[in-house]
Amino acid sequence: MEIENALGLGLVLAGIGQIGLVVVTPYIVHLLGWRRKTDVLDPLVRTVFWTYAGYILTTNLAFGLASVFLTGQLLAGTPLAAAVVGFIMLYWGVRLVLQFVKYRAAYAHPNWISRAGETAMNLLFLYLTLAYGAALAFNLGALWA
Repeated sequence: MEIENALGLGLVLAGIGQIGLVVVTPYIVHLLGWRRKTDVLDPLVRTVFWTYAGYILTTNLAFGLASVFLTGQLLAGTPLAAAVVGFIMLYWGVRLVLQFVKYRAAYAHPNWISRAGETAMNLLFLYLTLAYGAALAFNLGALWA
């Protein structure tokens, strides 16, 4: 039961982190100049970009809310719980890899705030990957017990 409580706290913190990311996203959009940069795109491409950005933001919010308010269900030891936390682990793990493989090379940091922000996001992505990975291991252990 102690490990389940620790994992539950870890998921609540992960949820708060994801909700926090959603809250700061408008600042990130402003900092990176997305509005100005997307104004030059073909209208269809611009619409698709903002639609995808909205889907990602909504997904991050949904993961965050589920982690805060449905923690017990995410650690229920069921196939669905394992599938959900496994998917969220892969989602953030891929995002972390992309940060270093694709995004980092494409963006030069103009100031220390930008560098600090990227570091904070990388740490968050790592934490989220590990927290949901631990939840996945817990659920799989319960299934195989």
